[in-house]
Amino acid sequence: MLAFATLTEPRLRTAIISDVHSNLSALETVLSHIDGQRVDRIISLGDIVGYGPDPVECVDLVASRCEWSLMGNHDFGVLYEPTNFNAAAEQSAYWTRRQLDGETNRATAEKRWNFLGRLRVRVAFGSYLCVHGTPRRPINEYLFPEDVVNSVIKMRQIFERIDLYCLVGHTHVPGIFTDEPDFYCPSDFENVYTMRLGEKVIINPGSVGQPRDSDPRASYAILEAEVDGQADKVEFFRLDYDIERTVKRIHNTPELHDWLGDRLRQGR
Repeated sequence: MLAFATLTEPRLRTAIISDVHSNLSALETVLSHIDGQRVDRIISLGDIVGYGPDPVECVDLVASRCEWSLMGNHDFGVLYEPTNFNAAAEQSAYWTRRQLDGETNRATAEKRWNFLGRLRVRVAFGSYLCVHGTPRRPINEYLFPEDVVNSVIKMRQIFERIDLYCLVGHTHVPGIFTDEPDFYCPSDFENVYTMRLGEKVIINPGSVGQPRDSDPRASYAILEAEVDGQADKVEFFRLDYDIERTVKRIHNTPELHDWLGDRLRQGR
């Protein structure tokens, strides 16, 4: 059963990760950086698995380090059925399922499957709605930067479904959508965006394990909630990690297509 949740406990500094995609090298680098940032918690916007070579290790790390995680379309595909996936993604989903099933300790395997099965579709806390895709279709719908020009009705309908702020993943492209509508990449605001009074904002932290903005570095963000009357702000981070470690592991796994590794080098 897909789960929904509303959280009322206030938080000051929240590290937001998304789209790890079984890339252990990137995830370890991001978590190490987060450990030096004085955050109150870490949350995940989904797609822990899919594409990459280390699904078991990434599931275990997210389960142990994140306060909660959302259900991404690749998590859903591994749990249920990888519908509407290309051939490489579908093959990766079935391979990932076999890795999770291959655990010799059945109690450990069951714990992992239970964690994935409890991933939520939506989580709300404070002024924030969190989904993997969009508020309109929380698991599967993409919200692309070009939608602010090419899909005006889509943008209006999506913003109508949020009260103020929203966190999303799925596209692997970091940045800020505003209800003008407009899109700003982190370099447009020197990596720190401060929300303006009454402005509706959608935040995408980018992808930890498979960036697609032509920058191969791992991406994540830290949200600083309102303190002493100051406006909320979000800071974006890009980190170099050992890409070749992940590429080599993909190339050495016959069930994973080589191009899943090759494209990591270009950030696409």
